Amino acid sequence: MDTPTGGPFGLVSQRLGPLPVINHFLDRIGLDAALGRWLPEPDRRFKLTPAAAIRLLVVNLLVGRAPLYGLGEWAAAYAPGLLGLAGPDTAWLNDDRVGRALIALFDADRASLLTDLIVGVVGEFGIDTAEMHNDSTSVSVHGQYRDADGTPRRGKPTPAVTFGHSKDHRPDLKQLVWILTVSADGSVPMAYRLADGNTSDDPTHIPTWDGLVRVLGRRDFLYVADSKLCSGQALRHIDGQGGRFVTVLPRTRGEDKWFRDWIQTNQPQWTEAIRLPGKRIGDLDRVWSTFPSPLPSTEGYRVIWVHSTIKAARDEHARRGRIEAGTAAIDELATRLAGPKTRLKTRAAIEQAITKALADTGSTRWLQVAIDESIQEGFRQEKRGRPSADTRYRRTTRARHTVGWRSRDDAIAYDAAGDGCFPLITNDRQLTDKEVLAAYRYQPNLERRHHLLKSVQNADPIWLRDPARIEAIFCCQFLALLVGALIERQIRTAMKAAATNDIPLYPELRACPTPSAERIFAVFADLTRHELHRAGDLVQTFEAQLTPLQQQILDLLGVPATAYNRN
Repeated sequence: MDTPTGGPFGLVSQRLGPLPVINHFLDRIGLDAALGRWLPEPDRRFKLTPAAAIRLLVVNLLVGRAPLYGLGEWAAAYAPGLLGLAGPDTAWLNDDRVGRALIALFDADRASLLTDLIVGVVGEFGIDTAEMHNDSTSVSVHGQYRDADGTPRRGKPTPAVTFGHSKDHRPDLKQLVWILTVSADGSVPMAYRLADGNTSDDPTHIPTWDGLVRVLGRRDFLYVADSKLCSGQALRHIDGQGGRFVTVLPRTRGEDKWFRDWIQTNQPQWTEAIRLPGKRIGDLDRVWSTFPSPLPSTEGYRVIWVHSTIKAARDEHARRGRIEAGTAAIDELATRLAGPKTRLKTRAAIEQAITKALADTGSTRWLQVAIDESIQEGFRQEKRGRPSADTRYRRTTRARHTVGWRSRDDAIAYDAAGDGCFPLITNDRQLTDKEVLAAYRYQPNLERRHHLLKSVQNADPIWLRDPARIEAIFCCQFLALLVGALIERQIRTAMKAAATNDIPLYPELRACPTPSAERIFAVFADLTRHELHRAGDLVQTFEAQLTPLQQQILDLLGVPATAYNRN
């Protein structure tokens, strides 16, 4: 908000941005009503109720991403009514008040609040809950977080910020584990959990599945996850409770080795399931084929083998690269051994160097290295001094080593037979092989939600040290992900219904076939309302003028244009 001083007239500018769009969806999901039901009654002395603060935080995570101490400065530029604020004065909007709102959210029954909210979302937007996808990721943090040690706060559990297996490849940083479940209908977030930083994925699936049953009120949904789901305990739990699952068998399972042995002498009867054009002009088609395994899994479930032409090319390329790196490492070692000052004098030291070189390049399986030893003779003076006719010499011998490599063609051929193959396991006997594959292929869509959380929304409890506030801020992150996903689902569904292939959302008005929430927000970012005042009285209001593109987006989202001139 900008208010010039001096002169009889004053111009007040209030940014609108994408807030009317966001508020439309916040109203549809009933966030205010849910927060009002489950958050504690505020003290009437509070200038900012906990519900208003949480709503403002969700909006900020979607479009502002300002730290808590900068919320007041960020909010000052916007029309206060769009932020749910009573007036233009935002000086009292500070991190202390917002922090107390986060504590109120932590103390509330968040499980019931989110269940209430998700049930309403499913009904309001008609979300198909027949298929759920689950995955976890690590959220790295900077700092010690000594208080976040997993100790319960006011009788409620809190996650421990600690070291663990970093999926961000930052083992030097402490972390939290974020577990998210989305629907196959638009990748809409349905549930989340925040776990200790050293939590492994294996034991998380049973409580996650049980929580989904409570939220969705059904057990027959198809639960899809990565290979960490493939433990006998988790699979039997879901199957025994009447649930359905699809996951991938890890390479460590005996069923995987059996099939790769079997295809050495047998030819699977692959059935083409999916064919897509190449990603670039001139690329070959991408083909996925299926083959039902002759044997079930150890637990007695269906195993379906899949062959992907993309994965086959990637497997071959990776193997060739490792072999080339291994041969280069052995050749470099041979050069070192040929030098006069090599430090590798013994056979044991050379064998250790070979083992390390092959292990570092990942080529141990495909290369065989031989060490040849020869004796090099020489003569040295028995005593120091200038040699003469009477100088006596002593014969010396020295062992010299050379190394050579050859490829293990049998191992290469064995692995090449299984290039592009991976096994899926399911307890659903009604789904066709193609349907099982299609369900698993939707799994990467979940990765985009993790990307939004960690990059766009920049999830990191920086400046927060209280574990209760950390838990609460991630609840707000989930709500922001939910709103963004619903906006994306709405516009893509409307485009499909209107037979609109794309919208010019990219720079230079380039076509965008799958609009994202960030691109939509960017289109509305500069919309501003101006008010002309004279002596403290409003003289005229200059409403924001919508472009044809903005109007088209509003129509597809079902947001009335009046949303930009009524607040």
